[in-house]
Amino acid sequence: MPSNAPVPEGEIIVERGSTAKDLGPKLNRTTGDVIRFLFLQGEIVTGTQALSDDMVELFAAELGATVRLVDPGEEQEAELLAKYFEEDEELDAIDVAPRPPVVTIMGHVDHGKTLLLDKIRSSNVIAGEAGGITQHIGAYRVEWRGHAIAFIDTPGHEAFTSMRARGANVTDIVVLVVAADDGVMPQTVEAVNHARAAEVPIIVAINKMDRPDANANRVLEQLSQLGLVPEKWGGDTVVVEISALESTGIDDLLEQILVVAEVEELVARPTGRATGVVLEANLEVGRGPVATVMVQEGLLEVGDTVVAGAAWGKVKALVNDLGENVKVVGPSTPVQLLGFSEAPQAGDEVRVSTDLAHARTLADARAQRVRLTGHQPIVATGGAKLEDLFEQLQRGETATLNLVLKADVQGSLEAVTESLRKLERDDVKLAFVHRGVGGITENDVQLAKATNATIIGFNVRPDRRSRELADDQDVEIRTYEIIYKLLEDIQAAMLGLLAPEFEEIVTGEAEVREIFRVPRIGAIAGCFVRSGAITRGSKVRFLRDGVIIWKGTITSLRRFKDDVREVAAGFECGIGLSDYQDLKEGDLIETFEEREIPRTL
Repeated sequence: MPSNAPVPEGEIIVERGSTAKDLGPKLNRTTGDVIRFLFLQGEIVTGTQALSDDMVELFAAELGATVRLVDPGEEQEAELLAKYFEEDEELDAIDVAPRPPVVTIMGHVDHGKTLLLDKIRSSNVIAGEAGGITQHIGAYRVEWRGHAIAFIDTPGHEAFTSMRARGANVTDIVVLVVAADDGVMPQTVEAVNHARAAEVPIIVAINKMDRPDANANRVLEQLSQLGLVPEKWGGDTVVVEISALESTGIDDLLEQILVVAEVEELVARPTGRATGVVLEANLEVGRGPVATVMVQEGLLEVGDTVVAGAAWGKVKALVNDLGENVKVVGPSTPVQLLGFSEAPQAGDEVRVSTDLAHARTLADARAQRVRLTGHQPIVATGGAKLEDLFEQLQRGETATLNLVLKADVQGSLEAVTESLRKLERDDVKLAFVHRGVGGITENDVQLAKATNATIIGFNVRPDRRSRELADDQDVEIRTYEIIYKLLEDIQAAMLGLLAPEFEEIVTGEAEVREIFRVPRIGAIAGCFVRSGAITRGSKVRFLRDGVIIWKGTITSLRRFKDDVREVAAGFECGIGLSDYQDLKEGDLIETFEEREIPRTL
């Protein structure tokens, strides 16, 4: 093919790891054209060598072609999905009908979520009485005054956001429970941010109104500061005052849920082949793979052929939230499904197939893709990371930088927030997905992944598990102790001028188990090394509840009575710090080294 042949129009699908031999024909070029171009750019490759994403995009940009990089097997999976599960004319002809809302209850720990759920369950006329529900499956359905409402009992905000990050938008409404005697707490703020990220309406339930120190007005003021202005104050947030303990206000709450659902105009196809989402799944002795599924469209029946992720099979049994075997379930109905070949992943889409062979072919293709890529696909929402800003600005687009901001104290949080907002320009906007006080947690990383955000920590650090999760999920965490340095970096990113930076490599982490006082030396920390290795003379930071309270160096390191240079993970040691004496059990000592790395934009 001549080297001046026209490039195909439109978006061209290219698998990651493609070779020059694979890439050339897709762009109407020969293998030699690809190799020659990359050689002139300083990259020496062969015709059968896998190309990096940058190489593919560089060659495509040279030709003016638009490419979309996909994981190996992703395109084949999409083709199989379209071939075997394409909506036929029969399904298209089915009229949609109103469906029950799916509600998730969220809020701070000990604000009464569990008791409220129990009271709502006890009002279920199908169950008959409070003890009527024999089996809790993580989701259930309530009949109230002739209307059905489905509830999801999520174990935490992490699960809520993790499912959303994988494209599973199950929830229609979030009920935010706030204790009237406690007010807005850190997990309340997190719940609000997670609900907003999912773009679902929020109903506030002010609980514990029976307490003598209940102060609903104070809660309303705090909620207004979060942007949840109640209707009676001229806002659009529905607020219901309840007491789960005394069962007051629960009918009002259920009524408001139905009102909001009516406004949202929730509809679904009531018949035909079913689709749904896996809420949770596990292996049970004697029952095999068991998945809790929320049906979203159509009818799911015993005997149907189903596929979810890499799992497939025939529906052997359907068990509702009362522990009863049912033959068929419709939209917005949670049910336990038995019959999968293996336990699917939470968030996997469940589809009914007309042919068992088709379902197995699609499941095998998905399993192969997971093996090739080593991970499940993550669907991120809009917004740009720091390193992506320059590219968007070069294209003349308006970029939005999503940030998860954590600081050591409220004063610092407000100061950093206001300073960052002053950096906004017409072509670069800042969006604070979440702001909070305290260390960087796994929950922050999950939220950042779901919203394509960068985590900024001011005088705080991530713990080891959060750091590992961020590495695994490709979430950028940037920590600062000087506010002007933080502002310089963000401003530089907005201008596309990020300078070389220092990358911190955490070399070890030790937990303080006991404090020893030694004459003329002072406090010695008796520690257990949890990860990495602690080395004498290395730089160290002292963490208490994720907040940096001191930085310095290790002056002495001992194993029993011997001075040592290094202590590895799993061993105990005594650590003397240069000039810090305020040690407490449970504190963390984190050692690190700095390495300069260039920023390439």
